[in-house]
Amino acid sequence: MASTLEDEVPHKNFDTILVLDFGSQTSHLILRRLRALGVFAELLPCTTKVAELSWKPKGIIFSGGPSSVFEEGSPRMFSASQRSCYMYSYIINTDVQWYLVRLAPACNEKRHDTNIIDPSYGCQEIAWRIDSKNVVRGEAREYGHAEVTITKVNSHADRLFAGLGDGISVFMSHFDKLISLPKDFTVIAATKNSEFAGIAHKEKPIFGVQFHPELEHTPRGTELLSNFSVNICGAKPNWKMGNFVELEIARIRELVGPKALVIGGVSGGVDSTVGATLMREAIGDRFIAIGVNNGCMRLNEFEEVKKNLRDHLGINLHVVEAGELFLSRLEGVSDPEKKRKIIGSTFIDVFEQEAIRIEKEAENTPNSGRVEWFLQGTLYPDVIESLSWRGPSATIKTHHNVGGLPERMMKGQGLRLIEPLRLLFKDEVRAIGRQLGIHESLVNRHPFPGPGIAIRILGDVTPERVEIARKADHIFINMIKEAGLYDQMSQAFAGLDTSRSVGVFGDQRVWGYIVILRAVRTKDFMSAEVFNFDNKFLGDVARAICNQVDGVSRVVYDLTSKPPGTIELE
Repeated sequence: MASTLEDEVPHKNFDTILVLDFGSQTSHLILRRLRALGVFAELLPCTTKVAELSWKPKGIIFSGGPSSVFEEGSPRMFSASQRSCYMYSYIINTDVQWYLVRLAPACNEKRHDTNIIDPSYGCQEIAWRIDSKNVVRGEAREYGHAEVTITKVNSHADRLFAGLGDGISVFMSHFDKLISLPKDFTVIAATKNSEFAGIAHKEKPIFGVQFHPELEHTPRGTELLSNFSVNICGAKPNWKMGNFVELEIARIRELVGPKALVIGGVSGGVDSTVGATLMREAIGDRFIAIGVNNGCMRLNEFEEVKKNLRDHLGINLHVVEAGELFLSRLEGVSDPEKKRKIIGSTFIDVFEQEAIRIEKEAENTPNSGRVEWFLQGTLYPDVIESLSWRGPSATIKTHHNVGGLPERMMKGQGLRLIEPLRLLFKDEVRAIGRQLGIHESLVNRHPFPGPGIAIRILGDVTPERVEIARKADHIFINMIKEAGLYDQMSQAFAGLDTSRSVGVFGDQRVWGYIVILRAVRTKDFMSAEVFNFDNKFLGDVARAICNQVDGVSRVVYDLTSKPPGTIELE
């Protein structure tokens, strides 16, 4: 596969550890730990053909997963007929939590000079591939804390646990059990209940561990990952946002060229703001931000967006008032996926019209040219959550920023997608914002979804319901700020349940809507914990909303973490 400007950065400039996903709920944490070490890491499905990538990973980590190697349809990186050729080439993640492997095919296949580490499912998979008798189906899951004793074998295998002493505390979570050592492997770690908690090939740098180094419950897991990525794979720990900004600006300039125009939607959130500022730094006024009022924004939000982007950041902003159009198309629609698709399609309609208008307005000016690119503020969690196949994991929901451009925009307008933030997590985007001089109040702003309040209303969307949710949200957020709590949480909002609830106001019985308050803490938005408010504060918020927002008879607080819930209501 040929390399292109679209995909060569950051792989061209940063050593990359590839994480192959087998459906684990903690795969993203592997990336987070590695990037915190300054090592760039990327996640791809376990079906990825590594040899066909346009870039070469320094090492490969196989994630864990909920499957058993004995299950029909469990994730496989290669077919059974390839077992003899690849028995030491890949490690898939089963019970043993991590494998570290140097790809070295045992037949006449092309040699890969790549290291691999693999959590849980992979260790059992490789042992099972070598000899299915090495693994038995578990009778009970081994789950929880354990003490690992490290065994020195006076070979290359000692490098994985180098500097960790005689033992470490770990977190284990596996079902299938490794009952015998695969041929040519040696034991490098054991627990009270597992004599094969860590194994390694005697000659090749292939390692497997039966615990989760990526979890905080394995306190020294990051050191193990550093040993693997930096000391064994030789990856340079130079993944810094300052380096990324400089390289990304250069890439954008080369990709877009000297004449083309770029358009992109902006909402005022940190993602679109950072993306727009990055484009402005790269190509100046040839980037045109399009602010679309879809009728589902927060109270006074659109005016704030115009002020911040134009006055504070100097971004070339075009404004479109399209609230009536969006709300008319959403009339009578209650299904969340249909809402998202209608909103996404309507945004595209607006952007198409604006692209034509912008081209005409640019004629006979220094910025004359064709609109050839469309900026989208996609982040890495968006990509991960929207993968159509993640081992045994199912797609949670279609993300409004993922899925590419509609065919009509590519063929009709000839647009191409540019996503400078696609491989970044939220904290990395905030770091870029600071690097670009964006005000801290914008950098730390809570996320707001592209579809807006429409996906915070359970049921069909009407102007009345949007206004109720908007006012309730404004009260909630203002009271959070007044209490000095805003920066202590990652996201907060008020949504609306269109089911009705009985209430009493004065001497009258009322039949009103239910407002749902939600606030969470998270590091990466892949998982989240509920923010614990004082009960008095929640009571004060409930009273304020019921007293100030007509049509509301009840206020509740959502105590659901992610998983099982998502952060947004829809």
